[in-house]
Amino acid sequence: MRTELDAAGITDPGLRAAYARCRELHALHGRTYFLATRVLPPARRPAIHALYGFARWVDDVVDDPRRQSAPQERAARVAELDARLRAALAGEPAQEAVLRAVAHTARRHAIDTAHFSAFMDSMRMDLTVTDYATHEELRRYMYGSAAVIGLQVLPVLGTVVPRERAAPHAAALGEAFQFTNFLRDIAEDLDRGRIYLPADVLAGHGVDRGLLGWCRRNRRGDPRVRAALAELVELNRADYARAAPGIAMLSPVSRPCVATAFTLYQGILDEIEAADYDVWSRRHAVPTTRRVRVALPALGRAVAARLAAS
Repeated sequence: MRTELDAAGITDPGLRAAYARCRELHALHGRTYFLATRVLPPARRPAIHALYGFARWVDDVVDDPRRQSAPQERAARVAELDARLRAALAGEPAQEAVLRAVAHTARRHAIDTAHFSAFMDSMRMDLTVTDYATHEELRRYMYGSAAVIGLQVLPVLGTVVPRERAAPHAAALGEAFQFTNFLRDIAEDLDRGRIYLPADVLAGHGVDRGLLGWCRRNRRGDPRVRAALAELVELNRADYARAAPGIAMLSPVSRPCVATAFTLYQGILDEIEAADYDVWSRRHAVPTTRRVRVALPALGRAVAARLAAS
């Protein structure tokens, strides 16, 4: 971490500690994207850690992993965090380390503060919304929870085209990553009382909350659920196809990072398909051997890009 912070020119001890906290959150909660981030030039990594760490930090407040707080308490905490975030983005000193780091990143990279507002709007939705009637309805939630993450990181990654051309692809990739997580984490989300899958697609295969709950309790699938998940996996792959042209629009030194994440996240879909859509008995992940096979060549391309740019 010291090398990354030095490369980024972050010298203030308090700010360095704040970025280190974000990196911890990123490493703990985002193994796939954290690995991809290792391919980035060191100077660009702290900002990615700050943005991802902030998102995970707020998400944990909403989900309350220990389930020790009532919904009203979580709502009050989210409102308080939103107010502190707005103040930090406006330049006021922040007490929380994560807010100090993300506000510094937002200022340094001129990230549109509207993206943070949209993110907090979706986090508030998680306090009250438990399912989504259609894919379009789910996408409205995902704009704030995922698409804006792609838009936030775009100034950090850099582009070789006007940023507005790359933005739709960055947003699509953020949504694609999140929808893959939704497919992988159906069981965990049910435990929280939520279904992040469009009800109309599920209903088309005879699937409802009751049947999903049965699968969760019995830790096994059902032919109707498998058919619905197969359709949703194909919808997710279409999201990746829409995002793909954006990789070539990125700065050459950033392309290997995003290409690595692009490949590894789709590897999760491969694992789900190979298990006949069994998302009930285990949480799918890309095997370490495949992760290494993807990451090592990407690292080589990243080094070559940095040398060419120097």
